[in-house]
Amino acid sequence: MEGQRKRRWIAAAVVVILVIVGIRVGKNLMEKSEQAKSSGRGKVVTVTAGHPKRQRIEPQLRFSGTLDPIWQADVAAKVDGRVERVLVDEGEQVDAGAVLAILEQTDTGAALLAAEGAYYEAQARLNKATADYERQAYLFAKGGVSKEELDNAQFARDNAIGALQSAEGHLAAAQSKQGGTTVTTPRGGVVQKRYYQEGYYAKVGTALFNIADISALSAKIAVPEGYVSQVAVGDAVAFTVPSLAVNRQQVMGLIAHISPVAESGSHTFEATVTVDNRDGRLFGGVYAEALIVARPQENVLTVPLSAIVMRDDQRTVYVIDDGLAVRRVLTTGYIGEDVVEVLGGITEEDEIITGGLNKVREGIQVRTVEGASAE
Repeated sequence: MEGQRKRRWIAAAVVVILVIVGIRVGKNLMEKSEQAKSSGRGKVVTVTAGHPKRQRIEPQLRFSGTLDPIWQADVAAKVDGRVERVLVDEGEQVDAGAVLAILEQTDTGAALLAAEGAYYEAQARLNKATADYERQAYLFAKGGVSKEELDNAQFARDNAIGALQSAEGHLAAAQSKQGGTTVTTPRGGVVQKRYYQEGYYAKVGTALFNIADISALSAKIAVPEGYVSQVAVGDAVAFTVPSLAVNRQQVMGLIAHISPVAESGSHTFEATVTVDNRDGRLFGGVYAEALIVARPQENVLTVPLSAIVMRDDQRTVYVIDDGLAVRRVLTTGYIGEDVVEVLGGITEEDEIITGGLNKVREGIQVRTVEGASAE
């Protein structure tokens, strides 16, 4: 009996201890809950708000880059040889076909003379072989020579024809090599670089000059996928060139080509813009800022740029839902100086926070005011 009473007392004590611990844990949880409410829902932030707006926009696409020569290439040596004469200086304007330099002609001249001699000799042999064959053919018709003699004459003539063709090939090669000693430009432009001086030895394929045609300049710009349908070949592009005098900084260009295939990764389309530079006021390679005004778009859903909050490289806005700030990720299109095109993520019915965003956090209570700066 004594043992049973002792066990009952121990069980009762354990129950009492568990009840006390449970009461204390519950109290702590309630206190933490109240603290969370006071720091979250209990705190009210004053903001300004509004609804997304549909309006007409005229997208202005801005780019920066360089205006490069429309054509630029190295002019290389076609034969091995020492540079005998250089006829142009850097910065000099040259026409297509102009002679830029002359390489020494000693070896090539001798080779050309030998090829010419071989050609004339082969021509003379063919003339003789042709005359012999015609004479043998005449005699064969009269019964004066045998068929074998006629065949031998024909064989000699055919060999002479082959020898002449071979001599013609050697002569053409020698003439080409001789012509290679005269270095010419295939296109007109400005002598951008002169790599070799007189007396230097140049190998075949060695660049001797760099020629740039700056009568027109071109720039490559990347048109976003969402706006490639809003621009077209022939559209005007305004360039601002800081290096020009203040009153002449803006020049106009035209879109000459738009790639039909988007760049992988960026999903942009490369467009080539050309600028007429026949007056020579622009230098090739100058920095420029480009502006394209795309075709206007009607009834576009927009939000103020001030409403955008960047989170994890995503454009987001805070929507007011039952008095709480709820973050929404946007799909955006055109981004202007003060407005952003919305392609997805919110609707016109949503109320978004436009001011006081510095104190707004996910789930916080907000109070809106009209026409006032948010606190």
